[in-house]
Amino acid sequence: MLSEDELALLEAIRESGSLSRAAARLGKAPSTISHAARQLETRFDALLFDRRRYRLQLTPAGQLLALEAARLMQDVSRLSRRVKQIASGWEDRLWIVTDEILEFEILAPVIRSFDALQSGVALRMTHEVLGGTWEALRDGRADLIIGATNEPPAIPKLRWFELGVMEWVFAVSPRHPLAKAAEPLEREVVMRHRSVVVADSSRNSAGRAYGLLGGQATLAVPSMAAKIHAQRENLGVGWLPRHRVAGLLKRGELIEKRTADPREPNVLYVAWRGDQEGRALSWWLEQLRQPRLAKRLVRGIEITG
Repeated sequence: MLSEDELALLEAIRESGSLSRAAARLGKAPSTISHAARQLETRFDALLFDRRRYRLQLTPAGQLLALEAARLMQDVSRLSRRVKQIASGWEDRLWIVTDEILEFEILAPVIRSFDALQSGVALRMTHEVLGGTWEALRDGRADLIIGATNEPPAIPKLRWFELGVMEWVFAVSPRHPLAKAAEPLEREVVMRHRSVVVADSSRNSAGRAYGLLGGQATLAVPSMAAKIHAQRENLGVGWLPRHRVAGLLKRGELIEKRTADPREPNVLYVAWRGDQEGRALSWWLEQLRQPRLAKRLVRGIEITG
């Protein structure tokens, strides 16, 4: 390892091209700089400075030493900060997984507030769909999950609370045959038409889909935004978050249809492992317990165009 003074010496010589200018830059006598340079060469038993030219330069060995030493100093500095961070109760990293049904835009201001804490905790935000959200927590691919649906499964030391309740509406394009069909729509009638579903991201199970009838044809899409778009484009039918499509219903871009088998509202959950509660996780849990944020996440952003 090189000291900060030795790193500064290498950098000053590399940029200035002379011992005298390097000495002036560092506020030291040229003889002191010359002696320090020779000590470095003796220490590493290598020629670090090319003195044959008019402009003093680092040799390839000197350049390698300067670059690698600077990198190592940065690594040591980062390690020191991380050790202090962990010792003060902050995690090294917090992995947050949201169900895809939630919109990242709503969490962006929360991330900004977390950044303002200057905790040093690295955030990783990813998303899963349906059963894949719970699976991520169970398999250690998440420290915190937000917006998971269905009853909490059996996971060791699982802790959770309800985020809120999401309401649904069965909607079709005004160009779809069901748009003018008599209500309530019977199960047999709905089954004749393709349903648009968001594909479950479970890795270890067959996955599931809400509002899908046995034997019904499906179009699997990657996100709720894609599902809404597909139904607007008359590519299929299905259940959509009521608040997000309220504007589309008002403008007639989607048509709400009553069904003989209405879908119950979904409870969305926040969950984590009780044996891993650091300061960052505790901060996020406190934010998610705020009624205003919870309501915004559950209701989502209404589509206006």
